[in-house]
Amino acid sequence: MDEFVDNQDTSLGDDPPVTAVALRRVKPGREQEFEEWVPGIMAAANRFPGYMGSDVFRPTDPGDDEYRIVFRFDHESNMRAWETSDERRHWLEEARPLLQENEKVSMLTGLETWFTLPSKPAEPPPPRYKMALVTWLAVFPLISTIFLALGPVLNLLPTLLRSLILTVIMVSLMTYVVMPRMTRLFSFWLYPNRK
Repeated sequence: MDEFVDNQDTSLGDDPPVTAVALRRVKPGREQEFEEWVPGIMAAANRFPGYMGSDVFRPTDPGDDEYRIVFRFDHESNMRAWETSDERRHWLEEARPLLQENEKVSMLTGLETWFTLPSKPAEPPPPRYKMALVTWLAVFPLISTIFLALGPVLNLLPTLLRSLILTVIMVSLMTYVVMPRMTRLFSFWLYPNRK
């Protein structure tokens, strides 16, 4: 069975969106077989309700044997349905001969997904106050810049359309541009014990 690390608080009974990062160390010489296996498990997950996509992060240098596969679901309950399914169990059994050890899975919700280091995706997230402060340090200048650059145009639009455009720009920039850089920039403070 895989090693599962749950990094979220579900004591309130909510059903948030969730991202799972599965780490798999592939045996030397079995990489091509693993590459052929990956699309199969992703296609299987795609058939489950709430599946929102996957990303594969391949080893970056010859001495690295660790693959990271990121699965995103709209709700934790849908992720759990996938995680406990016979279909997933079947795909994990198929991969077992290709792996050096069982996969390690970490589930993240909310701000934690912005604070995932590319080199350590399964590392526990930093304390919430640190995530909130770094997020604010990113949001304030970004939203100020957007208002300065697009304010005259946005002010001509109806409030609902203006909010829609602003949030699409903000979330996209925060997720794909700003927060990966902020996480690296502040990694010394966010992850002080990281080796």
